[in-house]
Amino acid sequence: MTDSTNGHQPEAPTPTSVRRMDGAEAAELAGLATVFEDLQFVLRCCEHLVTALNAPVTGPVQVQTDTALVEALWTGALIGYVRCFSGQTKLLTDADLNDLELEGDVQELHAALKKLRDAFASRHVNPRESFTIGVAQGSDGRATGVAVTSTPTPPVDDATVRLLGRIAYALSALVDARMQRVQNAVLGVAAAMTPDQLGRLPLVHLTPDA
Repeated sequence: MTDSTNGHQPEAPTPTSVRRMDGAEAAELAGLATVFEDLQFVLRCCEHLVTALNAPVTGPVQVQTDTALVEALWTGALIGYVRCFSGQTKLLTDADLNDLELEGDVQELHAALKKLRDAFASRHVNPRESFTIGVAQGSDGRATGVAVTSTPTPPVDDATVRLLGRIAYALSALVDARMQRVQNAVLGVAAAMTPDQLGRLPLVHLTPDA
């Protein structure tokens, strides 16, 4: 039925609730949506990192790099990125990186990021620096004091952040394409159900946009 005033199909009202779908297809789609959101989070972290790492140090406006902010963003990016390759979900695998056709040693960086995630998310080891204890000697050879020295971990660099951003962007497109395919599969399962079967599914109320 068309709208007689303009000849176009009237827009369907936005639903306020939906029926919850379970099953393999729905579980896969939910998993892919989770991975996609993680990749978007990694992209946002990379964007903020590029800004933080390239703050002007000369000129009329000088900005001191906030090391705490850089570490927080980098840690978040590492955790979010590696989580996308969880061995439990297996929604993304190392082999998927080969399909991205990106410049640079993507596989090498991927392996390094997994190791860095373990370091920066460690519950036991400080990822920022390692400490060594020394004892000073006087002219007579006796101990005169104790010194605590530290060796800082090299900070993340702009090139690494930008390559991670390109990887996350390309993986987002790959995951989005898979989501479209699985979404069609979920719709196919739902379309094969009778109205009575759909009506017995749990109701999920949608939160309206603020």
